[in-house]
Amino acid sequence: MRSTADLATPQEGLGASRAARPIEGRARDYLSFFSLACIRLLAFCLLGLGAAARAQSGGHAAQAELAVSDWSRQDLKAWWAGLRAIDGAQGGLPAHLQPPSDPKAWQPVRLPDVQETPRASGEEQHPAYQMRWYRLRYEPEQERWPTSLALYMPRLVTLAAAVLVRTDEGWRPVFDNQNGAREQWVRPLWVVLPAALSDLHKGRAIELVVAAPVHTGSLFAVSSARLGPRDELEPAYNWRWGLQIGVPLATGMTLIVLGAFALSLWLKRRDEPAYLLFALACLAWLFRNLHYSMDMPSSKLALDWFWWATHASMAWVMLLIFMFTLRFAHRRFARFELGLGAFVLASSLLSVPVMGRLYDSVVVLHLANAVVGTLGTAFVVRVAWREGSAELRWISLSLVAGLLLGLHDLGMLAGWWGAEHIYLMPFSTLIVLAGFLYAVQCRYVDALGQAESANEQLAQRLVAQGTALQSQHDRLRESERQQALLVERQRLMQDMHDGLGSSLLSAMVAVGQGTMEQDQVVEVLRECVDDLRLVIDSLEPVGHDLVSLLATMRYRLGKRLHAGGLKLEWDVHDLPQLDWLEPPDALHVLRLMQEALNNALKHARATRVRIVTRDLGGKIEIRVEDDGEGFDTETVQRGRGLRGLQKRARHLGGSLRVESSPGHGTVMTLRLPVNRDSREPLDDPPPA
Repeated sequence: MRSTADLATPQEGLGASRAARPIEGRARDYLSFFSLACIRLLAFCLLGLGAAARAQSGGHAAQAELAVSDWSRQDLKAWWAGLRAIDGAQGGLPAHLQPPSDPKAWQPVRLPDVQETPRASGEEQHPAYQMRWYRLRYEPEQERWPTSLALYMPRLVTLAAAVLVRTDEGWRPVFDNQNGAREQWVRPLWVVLPAALSDLHKGRAIELVVAAPVHTGSLFAVSSARLGPRDELEPAYNWRWGLQIGVPLATGMTLIVLGAFALSLWLKRRDEPAYLLFALACLAWLFRNLHYSMDMPSSKLALDWFWWATHASMAWVMLLIFMFTLRFAHRRFARFELGLGAFVLASSLLSVPVMGRLYDSVVVLHLANAVVGTLGTAFVVRVAWREGSAELRWISLSLVAGLLLGLHDLGMLAGWWGAEHIYLMPFSTLIVLAGFLYAVQCRYVDALGQAESANEQLAQRLVAQGTALQSQHDRLRESERQQALLVERQRLMQDMHDGLGSSLLSAMVAVGQGTMEQDQVVEVLRECVDDLRLVIDSLEPVGHDLVSLLATMRYRLGKRLHAGGLKLEWDVHDLPQLDWLEPPDALHVLRLMQEALNNALKHARATRVRIVTRDLGGKIEIRVEDDGEGFDTETVQRGRGLRGLQKRARHLGGSLRVESSPGHGTVMTLRLPVNRDSREPLDDPPPA
């Protein structure tokens, strides 16, 4: 059932006061979260609109009548003072401030009752006021009386409203909105009647009056009224509050988070001004929506400046949004941005409250906002469809949607739409933010795709380069192996030429001349065979084990030493591994040992030879001792033999010392390092 109302006088042109008149005009593992949050919040709001519309049909029918009283400023002040004085206590208002008692003063009128904004007709020196009394009646259906009654009105654009209930003692105030009058234009009216009144009126209708003072000659809007059980009307009130107040608050929090996020990105990437533009747009938009979430200033001057700042910020919001949007284009539009910025600055300066009345200032601001929004959106749409950027097209569509919602709110300011409508500019914030975040997310996903493609190409190039390097490394290793074989072959040839070859050549010449006996020839051949075996033993893998190398030499030379009457004493102990002991170095060690044993066998006339090894910690020592005739070391050092032995020892990175004296035998001590960093080259090794 619908509410009906009666109009007391045929007067028109009634409106709310200039001070209280509402004036409405409302961007990796992160970006997808914000965009989904905006989309979900927008979907929630749209569902809420439908739910609110369904809940609006709740409650019981309320019969209504309307009467109008012409009041002066003094009457209005007296009315508000009287309400404050009563404050719910027993008593009544003066007779001339109460609803008309004459039944003829009440005439039907259809709710919602809206007066469009009239054109200005000059400066009024003495503004007049009217009190519009909306009388409602509640009668329960089928004798079912609710435990709690409530009055719900979606929108009330007037001065501070009040609700009075008729009692046996007269009209009693149950609601006075003087403290929240400045926010009354956006907050739904919700009055819960005292339980005592319900008990008092059981069995008969409850009659109440909504007192709505208005300013003559300006806009006012009184929506439909629902009077009935609280549990039936409360869902509609909650949805209306959430959509009109909760959504702007949630949008404000979203703007704070996104603005802080964009600002942090800009602080790290100063060369990308788009982040700064987005952060500034969020800040300006947050300031624009302050009148949804905070109480208005109480003084007239502060209220004028507050409305000017919030309305002027809308043009700056649009300017920053357009500048940020054009960063998605392929080129810059400096002339357009400078021209639009100059226009916004001029309109803001020309509309400050000190330069004229607030009404005129706000009109200038709304006209400027309409021009900026229309021209900027048209320019962005033109650029988006010319360049063909998918991200820019999505943003332009969101801007078009935001512009349409802004025009809807301007129409509400002018009274062109029904009083049941809600302000949609906060929803345009979500739509534009969702468009921005979708575009940024597309740009981010494209960048990730390009990075992944570049990484894949780089990986393929690295694999190709690795294959080429491996092939080159294999060729280099083969070349080094061939070079090592060549060097080793040349070394063996040189060694055999200087040792074995020289001995065989000398023996051959001596045999040819008949100067060498058969026993001597056999001895030379035996030495050549031993020398050849020594070279072969140096090529055997000994695993860097010097003890194994010496054991092999003992096996090769043991029979010869025994046949020569020389007793070999073996005092060899375990030694640390020599990582540097390779076949060339092994041959030098064997040459040194061979030379010491040959001297003991052939020249010293010794009967005993002793080989001793010791671990000196960081060095190892090999000592060869014999009990032969000995010699004078001073005489021998001037020869080539001892110098050649010392040169071999230095080549191994060690040292050689020979101690001997006539009649006391000979001791040759060879010390070698366990770890060798370098060695002295042996360019021309002496013959064995």
